[in-house]
Amino acid sequence: MAPKSDDERPTLEDVAAFAGVSRSTASRALNDDTYVSARSREKVLAAARDLGYSPNQAARSLVTRRTGAIAVVLSEPEARLLDDPYRTAVMRAGYRELADVGCQMVLIFSDTREDLTRTVRFLEGGHVDGVLVFAPHRADPLPRALRLLRVPVVFGGQAADLRRGVHVVDFDNENGARLAVSHLVEAGRRRVATIAGPQDQGAPIDRLAGWRKTLVDAGLDPSGLAEESDFTLAGGARAMSALLERAPDLDAVFVASDMMAVGALRTLSAAGRHIPDDVAVVSFDDNATLAPAMTPPLTSVHQDPREQVHAMVVTLMQLLEGQEIKPAHQVLPVSLTVRESS
Repeated sequence: MAPKSDDERPTLEDVAAFAGVSRSTASRALNDDTYVSARSREKVLAAARDLGYSPNQAARSLVTRRTGAIAVVLSEPEARLLDDPYRTAVMRAGYRELADVGCQMVLIFSDTREDLTRTVRFLEGGHVDGVLVFAPHRADPLPRALRLLRVPVVFGGQAADLRRGVHVVDFDNENGARLAVSHLVEAGRRRVATIAGPQDQGAPIDRLAGWRKTLVDAGLDPSGLAEESDFTLAGGARAMSALLERAPDLDAVFVASDMMAVGALRTLSAAGRHIPDDVAVVSFDDNATLAPAMTPPLTSVHQDPREQVHAMVVTLMQLLEGQEIKPAHQVLPVSLTVRESS
C-alpha cells in the first residue's frame, strides 16, 4: 500500500473526534500530561492507534499552537532574590511544578517601565502558553497590561489594584498575622510592635492590618508601634532600631518576614535585649532553612510556596485546557509554628 500523503494522514482533530474529547485534551493525553484523567487518556491513545496517528513534536506544536513554555514573572529586581528566601523558594517550586506537567519555565524579572515594555512585547510574541505572576506592587502597571494579552494569567498574591476578572492564589496573610499576635498577647505581652513589609503590596498590607486589629480587639494600643521596611535583613535591623528608640518598653515584635526578623534579632541582641525574656519575636514565612536555624529558633507563621505554586499551575493548566473557570481569589490557609523565640 502506498504511504498516505500529508493531506490523508490523520490529524489531532481526527484523534480527538474519534475519542470523543476536545483537541486540547487529546493533545495533553498524547503528551503524557498528568492533568488528564486515566479514562480520557486511554480513549485518546486507543484512537491514535486505530487511526495510525504518530505525530512528531514539531507537528504537534503547529497543530496545538502550544510552545510548552510558561513564563514566571517576578515583579522585583533580580538583585533582591539574594535577600529573599521566599522568592527563591517560589522559583524552585515553579520550576518543579511546571516540569511535572511537561512545561519549560521562562523566568522574567519586571521591575522598571523598560522591563514592562520588554515583558509585554515578549509575552505578546507567542513565546509562552501562559503566565504566572508573583506579588506585583499596588501601582504596578503589569497586571493591567497583561489583561490585554491572549494568554492565560494567574497571579500569586493580589493583582495590584485589580479585584475582578483575575485568577489569584494567595495565602491568608491577615489571619496569619492574627495568629502571630494572638500568640504573643496570650503569652502576656502588652507592648507588641511590628516591622511591616512594603505597604504597596497586598501581603504586607494584610499582615499589618491583622496585627492592628488583633491588638485593638485585645484592648491594646498599637499607636507608635509599627515601622515599615523592605523585606531585607538590613531593613529589619534598621526598623528594629527605630522601634527601640521610639518605644523602649516594647516586649514583643511581630515581623512580616523571616529575613527581616533575622535583622531584628541582631539589633535586639546588640541592644542587650534577651529573646524571648525581654522581647518575644514572631515572624512570617517559616522558611525551612532560615527560621529553625536562628538563635533562638524563630516562631513563624507557616506558608508553603509549593502549595501556592501548585494551585497556580493547576488553575493555569485548566485554563489552557479551555475549561470555563470563573476568575476567583483563592486563599490558602496558614498556621503558626511555635519555637523558642516566643
